[in-house]
Order: sequence, then C-alpha cells, then structure tokens
Amino acid sequence: MKKIRLGMVGGGKDAFIGGVHRIAARIDGQFDLVAGALSSTPEKSRDSGQALGLAADRCYGSYEEMAEAEANRPDGIQAVSIVTPNHMHAGPAMAFLKRGIHVICDKPLTATMDQAEELAKAIHDAKALFILTHNYTGYPMIRQARAMIAAGDLGDLRVVQVEYPQDWLTEAAEQTGDNKQAEWRTDPERSGAGGCIGDIGTHAHNLACFVTSQKVQSLAADLQSFVPGRKVDDNAHILLRFDGGARGMLWSSQVAPGNENGLRLRIYGEKGGLEWAQEDPNYLWFTPFGEPKRLLTRGGSGAQDAANAVTRTPGGHPEGYLEGFANIYAGAADAIRTAEAGESPDLSLLPGVDAGLDGMRFIAAAIKSSRDDAAWVTL
Repeated sequence: MKKIRLGMVGGGKDAFIGGVHRIAARIDGQFDLVAGALSSTPEKSRDSGQALGLAADRCYGSYEEMAEAEANRPDGIQAVSIVTPNHMHAGPAMAFLKRGIHVICDKPLTATMDQAEELAKAIHDAKALFILTHNYTGYPMIRQARAMIAAGDLGDLRVVQVEYPQDWLTEAAEQTGDNKQAEWRTDPERSGAGGCIGDIGTHAHNLACFVTSQKVQSLAADLQSFVPGRKVDDNAHILLRFDGGARGMLWSSQVAPGNENGLRLRIYGEKGGLEWAQEDPNYLWFTPFGEPKRLLTRGGSGAQDAANAVTRTPGGHPEGYLEGFANIYAGAADAIRTAEAGESPDLSLLPGVDAGLDGMRFIAAAIKSSRDDAAWVTL
C-alpha cells in the first residue's frame, strides 16, 4: 500500500498545530509529507520546508503557487493539510479542492460565516473530499460513548454538560509581543469574531453533538471579555437546547487559573449517565441508574468494538491527544483511498463541512445572543 502524498499549508517554524498534524499523519505510516507552503513569506516557507527535509523545488512561497504546481506534477500531492490561522482556511481549501486535491483542514471551518458559505459551495461542487480535524472525536472512549448512546444504554437523553476551561489567556499575553499564538487567536481579523468560543468552545460544542448524535437547536449565551483591551470573548456560559429533546450547558474559558486543557463531557439519560475527561481520556465512567458507577477503560474488558477499532496499545498504556488526531488522519486515509478507487467512502465518523457549518452557526448565534442580553437564538 503506497503512502498518500501529502502537502501542508501553514505549520512552519514556531507554529504549534502544524507539528501536531505532521506527527498524526506519520503515526500509522499512511502519509508522506512531500510539499509545503509553510509560512506567510517565501523565505520563511523555504526555510521551514528544508528544515523538514522537503525538496527545495517543493517548498513553495504561497499556497496559490503550490496548488498550481502540484496539480500539474505527475507525482503531485493527493491531499493537503491546512493548518493556518482561521482567516486563511477558505482560500487554500478552495484552491486545492478546485484542482481535485483532498483537503484536511484544522478547525474551525473559517473565520466568518460568509467565508464558510463560500467554502461550503466549493466543497459541494468538488470531486475531492473535505475533512475537518475536530480531533477529540477520534478518542477511543469518545467513540465508545457515542456507540453506547446510539445503542440506548442511557435511554432518552435529558442533560448534556460540557466544559472546556483553560488559563493561558488569564493575562494579556497578546500584548507582550512574544506570544504568536495569543496574538492571532485574540485578533478578530484572523481568528474571527469568536475568541474563546471559536477556539475551544467549538470543540466543546462539536463533541457534545458528536457523542449524542443531536444538534443544538437554540442557545442563550453570556460572553465576556474579562481582560482589559481584549477584542474577543475569553469566557462563555451558554444554555443549549438540542433537537432531540436534551437540554445542556456549555462553559468555555481561557481565563480560569489552574486549568490547562480541561475538556469534560457529562451526559445523562433516563436510564443512566456517562462521564469523560480529556485530561484522563482512557477512562469512561458509566452509571446505570440505581447501580454503582462503573469504570470502563480503553483496551480493558469493558471496551467495545467502537473503541477497540481506534486503539493501538494494550490497556494501561495511555493514548491521548496525538493518537486522537492520528485516528482522524487514519480515517481520512481510508476515505481518500476509497474515493480514489471510485467508491463512496464512509464519512460517518469523520467531521466535515456539515460539522464545520454547525460550528460557525454556533459561534454566530452565541455572539448574537450575548449582544441581546442572553436572549434565545435559533441556529
């Protein structure tokens, strides 16, 4: 089985998420990174590409140059990873889709709703696949939680509690001049109108929807910018109504001291509940009503097929963030090979444009609701 030839847009020197994507693509040996437009200037892009061992003639100065050149090479890339700031998702994605090159894009879908709708049309018209890396959907025990809910283990769902607190923006890190991540993630021109809700709130929203197989129908949001001078929200409290009848609450914050990456999900139905925490991802707590709480472990005796299918190591050997990302890439590789064989791939477990549009609608509705004093807004 030949490796899929992969290119990358963004992810050059000092970029965080590009390295994560490269590791994830390598874990199962299904991709070979061969080309890149890795930085915003031609010189930085060449330096970053050569530092990764890319051939000099495949270190491009812009994504436009890369898309054109790679589409015309007999050994050109089959897929591209887009790991740029949010405002630079739509342009590269459309450029590669137009040329029949599959796109694996970091979340959120875009920076603005207009960009999202334009990109959605391009995806609809393209023959190539578009995959959005909501990586937490790739965790084995998250896949198990989704399967258990689908099997009716919780009965009709009633309550969904999801939170994602961090503390790294408790101070005005974007104003120090030495924190590139803070600078663009708090700049609405690059991040979009949503700050905390766009960066990590969309992860919490997506995870709740993925596991429950329900969509948020309406919400009431209270967004804050606690740090003086900050142009986007850094904390959000949001009430949720799901289309399947469940009610929920979502809290996301980047100004909660003592929290590093505290994504946590709790779901309760008429027959029982489930609890999962990203910082301890190999465990899923299941509580049938009236019975003691049960600990289900990744790779353990309680693990089901849905979890085992994306498990690499025996129980007790922790798997987490990188492996979750790798499961998205492994699914993408299967889908790409299936599509290139002329068949229809199974995309049911891979986030795509629909999940991306849902995330953009979530951001827009939350901002509108908060501006209207937390009024209920339909997505």
